[in-house]
Amino acid sequence: MANNLVIVESAAKVDTISKFLGKSYKVEASVGHVRDLPKSQLGIDVDHDYEPKYITIRGKGELIQKLRKQAKNAKCIYLATDPDREGEAIAWHLYFALRLEDKNVKRITFNEITETAVKEALKHPRDINFNLVDAQQARRILDRLVGYKISPILWKKIRKGLSAGRVQSVTLRLICDREKEITEFIEQEYWSIETLFKMGKTKGFEAKLEKIDGKKCELRNEAQTLEIINDCENNKFIVTKCKDGEKIRNSPLPFTTSTMQQEAAKQLGYSTQKTMNIAQQLYEGIKIGKQQVGIVSYIRTDSTRVSDTAVSLAKEYISTIFGEDYLKTPSKDNKKNKNIQDAHEAIRPTYLDKTPESLKEYLSRDQYRLYNLIYNRFLASQMKEAIFTTHSIKIKNGKYTFGASYQKEKFDGFLKVYKELEEEKNSKKITVSEGEELKVIKINKTQHFTKPKARYQEASLVKTLEENGVGRPSTYAPTITTLLARGYITKEQKILYPTDLGEIVNNIMLDYFDEIVGVEFTAHLEKILDEIALGHIEWKEIIKAFYPNFYKSVKKAEDEIKNIDITEVTNIPCEKCGTNLVVRYSKYGKFLGCPNFPTCTFSKPWFEPIGVKCPLCGGEIILKKSKKGRIYYGCENNQDDKCSFMSWQKPTGELCPTCGDFLVEKGKHKQIVCTSETCNYGKENKSKAISTPHTKLEAKKNNLADD
Repeated sequence: MANNLVIVESAAKVDTISKFLGKSYKVEASVGHVRDLPKSQLGIDVDHDYEPKYITIRGKGELIQKLRKQAKNAKCIYLATDPDREGEAIAWHLYFALRLEDKNVKRITFNEITETAVKEALKHPRDINFNLVDAQQARRILDRLVGYKISPILWKKIRKGLSAGRVQSVTLRLICDREKEITEFIEQEYWSIETLFKMGKTKGFEAKLEKIDGKKCELRNEAQTLEIINDCENNKFIVTKCKDGEKIRNSPLPFTTSTMQQEAAKQLGYSTQKTMNIAQQLYEGIKIGKQQVGIVSYIRTDSTRVSDTAVSLAKEYISTIFGEDYLKTPSKDNKKNKNIQDAHEAIRPTYLDKTPESLKEYLSRDQYRLYNLIYNRFLASQMKEAIFTTHSIKIKNGKYTFGASYQKEKFDGFLKVYKELEEEKNSKKITVSEGEELKVIKINKTQHFTKPKARYQEASLVKTLEENGVGRPSTYAPTITTLLARGYITKEQKILYPTDLGEIVNNIMLDYFDEIVGVEFTAHLEKILDEIALGHIEWKEIIKAFYPNFYKSVKKAEDEIKNIDITEVTNIPCEKCGTNLVVRYSKYGKFLGCPNFPTCTFSKPWFEPIGVKCPLCGGEIILKKSKKGRIYYGCENNQDDKCSFMSWQKPTGELCPTCGDFLVEKGKHKQIVCTSETCNYGKENKSKAISTPHTKLEAKKNNLADD
């Protein structure tokens, strides 16, 4: 008969842990939270010290009654919820929901679901850490205040079903800001010079122009570039320096939640949500024969720390499989992030003898690929660094300095088991000596244009959020999922774009709640939550400091938004009932709908003329939205296949006097530039172009007319 009750969060852990502990322990699951703030109301008494009102979650009544009955007869109740702040809060809620005030209650945590870890946890029980509970309460109540006070304003401004969130709104702002930065970016022309030299019987080697008169060179146009090439052709190329060296590439740190999400996105193409779902399965356990085995440690962690036991086992494994030369040299502990949440371990395999290949038949394809990544990353983190031999040379030609280099792998080290996406490297050996005069095969000039920062993918967004201290890595996946579900952002070929709806919501947040969507404010808040977790700050103090000013912003937004009429009536009649159509919003942007909805359900795409004629056929250019919500400009004759004109930037209706392509407005100053990648018109000169006929455009028009 079991006289000890162990309560875990997930039902998937129950059978596994039951087998570890035997008949004297009864293992049950809370299946997540059992108490929370009510959904139908704010649930926080802002007039009485911000006291939260917790209620039993709907549908959990029967489970709580069952757990109460089992707890009543138990000698000791072990609350074994997850080893993080949320898990600590769930343990605290269980304490009250199950009425355990007069019972022998202990809190235990383990970072992996193995027999050793679970039994070791039972040897070191503790009390509930109320500092961790308070940190989680502060986060939950701040998020509730922001969400429940701002969301109704969005309903009034736009439509029902929208939401705002503390981390969600900052993440949306980052994506919108990047899109604005790209839209307003004006590319600048620059040139490079590469010289191909003879080298024995090989195809030769290439060196790039690096300096002029000892200073870094910046070639802004072709004329300047040609002048340098002419100078070089009249002088000798002399090798002035040859330098051999070694380059060490340090082994990577084991995965945190964030780095696992980033690498899974880059190497496997997984979304953050998919990565976390699969990782959770690996943590809770997979069926190996008749056994359920947890094969990775806890997956929600900010820490790169690894237990001494895991390090010792890794050393033994590496020494046996690869040899002692591959063992990592002992070094000082990583000092990064002093306030790591709850001092977790990094994500690692729980059994090194369970290699990815040995488990392949028990894992799905997706599980295998992620486990392989986690396993090899951990192994690499305990292996010696890789060593490369390097060789660099400098070549002088009058006042010009050219440079070339190569590197070759000397010792593979951790690269034996773990390689990130291959970087393009020059590995051709250059066999020249100092003082040698080189013979030129060819001098090449190449035109380039500066590029804006790339739009975010999930991996780069997660990296930016972590670097700026926004939220916790465990929140990144649900945050991105929510933004996609609300229609604030869209994903095309892994790239994240803000939708028209997302831009509108972001602008409202910037106009009325600029502090909340500030990256610095959100990052500072995370540090304060860390201080609460350490017991340095009382949790209600942060709410008292935040809410009064926030409430003023809410009232201001409510008062001003009441005076804004967002109904845009057009002069376009409904094709069913004749009433003038109105502009409405969907997750993909604006559309035209009948104001008599739902009686009349007629709708049609919304197109806005911009007052510019098509440079190809003379039709009206109209502002359009792609299926994913991106704004672009197309000809009214696109839909009839009579004209192929489209542009991501707003056309001016004028032609480039240099090459004949069409001109567009770009940047916040509406600079007029040519769309041709090989034409530099307007990219340095900000003067407006004069509309002139040009052969290239005329040819396009003639071809269209002939069709």
